Amino acid sequence: MSEETPGFEEKPDVPSGDAAETAESPEDAAAPAGDANDTPAAETALTAQLDQARSALSERTGDLQRLQAEYQNYRRRVERDRVTVKEIAVANLLSDLLPVLDDVGRARDHGELVGGFKSVAESLETVVAKMGLQQFGKEGEPFDPTIHEALMHSYAPDVTETTCVAILQPGYRIGERTIRPARVAVAEPQPGAQGKTEESDDSEQDEK
Repeated sequence: MSEETPGFEEKPDVPSGDAAETAESPEDAAAPAGDANDTPAAETALTAQLDQARSALSERTGDLQRLQAEYQNYRRRVERDRVTVKEIAVANLLSDLLPVLDDVGRARDHGELVGGFKSVAESLETVVAKMGLQQFGKEGEPFDPTIHEALMHSYAPDVTETTCVAILQPGYRIGERTIRPARVAVAEPQPGAQGKTEESDDSEQDEK
């Protein structure tokens, strides 16, 4: 009769927990290969999306720049129209005051601008000057049909070109805009005077 050790039983070999965890199944081994194949496709999709976003941004930027340019043009046009309307309104107002200014000028020429009338007249002239009204037209200046209106014509031996010899009514302007041309009497050189002058010059040279 043989003796057996109590409580001892042989057990089959079983892999430990660490060994089981380190073991890879065929599916796990194939997973990295699948991820490597999907990476280029994902990058291509992201690149396409980025290109679309850049294209949309470029279009929106262009639209914004066009809107800004249109707005600036609109502002300039409105400002130009506003200035033009203001100038026309001021010109119309001052045109109605020109007869009054003519009366003031005639009173000054005749020595009648005295007392309270003088103060009022000077105040009026100051106001219209602040509004940009300028008087022009002087005796002795060359005749310019763009700013002068000839009401009288004569010949004079002492002029070498058509000259304003009398200012019958002064002209007025606002900036470059002429409200009323100066009404003047003009004188032209005496017919034949130029020829006589040239002959006299020739004679003097011959004598020398």
